[in-house]
Amino acid sequence: MSVSENNPLLKPGEPVQKHPWTRYVALGDSFTEGIGDPEPRNPGGNRGWADRVAEELGRSQEDFAYANLAIRGRLLQQIIDEQVGPCLELQPDLVSISAGGNDLIRPGGDPDLLAEKLDAAVAELSSGGASVVLFNGPDTAASVLGRIRGKVAIYNENLRTVAARHDAVIADMWSLRQLADPQMWDADRLHFSPLGHHTIAMMVLDALNVQHSLEPLMPKSLPPRTWREARSSDLVWAREYFVPWVIRRLRHQSSGDGITAKRPTPGPVFGPSGTLLPRR
Repeated sequence: MSVSENNPLLKPGEPVQKHPWTRYVALGDSFTEGIGDPEPRNPGGNRGWADRVAEELGRSQEDFAYANLAIRGRLLQQIIDEQVGPCLELQPDLVSISAGGNDLIRPGGDPDLLAEKLDAAVAELSSGGASVVLFNGPDTAASVLGRIRGKVAIYNENLRTVAARHDAVIADMWSLRQLADPQMWDADRLHFSPLGHHTIAMMVLDALNVQHSLEPLMPKSLPPRTWREARSSDLVWAREYFVPWVIRRLRHQSSGDGITAKRPTPGPVFGPSGTLLPRR
């Protein structure tokens, strides 16, 4: 699927232009599950960029259905083994897959080997004619993941080759410079905040050339912090997030242990009254 010029923001009262998709399945890890964007009324207690994209896609298709098979903590091979087969059984015409990030942050994560594995998965996902959306990684220069920036850049270049080979769409996180703002990230500094998920959802819809109603949201200006305040914040982050992450690695545990997919079967996003489903 080729990408043309982005559609403008949908204006109030303007008819929504239809897109070609009726069944969307999202694959991946915590990023696609929506961690960092809590919403108790949503399945799994999180919303995230994929739910937001599905909501917009569902506005112009009455028979539109959406499933989300992503589970936090999953490595690329686990996503391939656990999610690709079930996804194909659901017969989607639109698939998104974001995978490899959890591998890259681990010692020995090889961006070339990961891309080879993903290439085979994308070939399988697109074999039935489904449009596939691939996510490259964000620029981590200003984050706690700055040390893996080089590996992310190599992986991103490999993904462009994969996308070109299978006519997939690239959701370009690296070029989304808004993500450099700390307010785009959750308190754990590893996942995106609601603002970040909203911004990413807009980017995905633009990449798909789908007209949508999402408007850009700007982070609020924050007062400058003293060195002492910054240091205190770093210590709190290390105690509450980094140390538990290290302990899980040492114990060979995952944040996704015991977690199941929040939307395992395709379903409507909106009810007959036009209200979002299945918020309760």
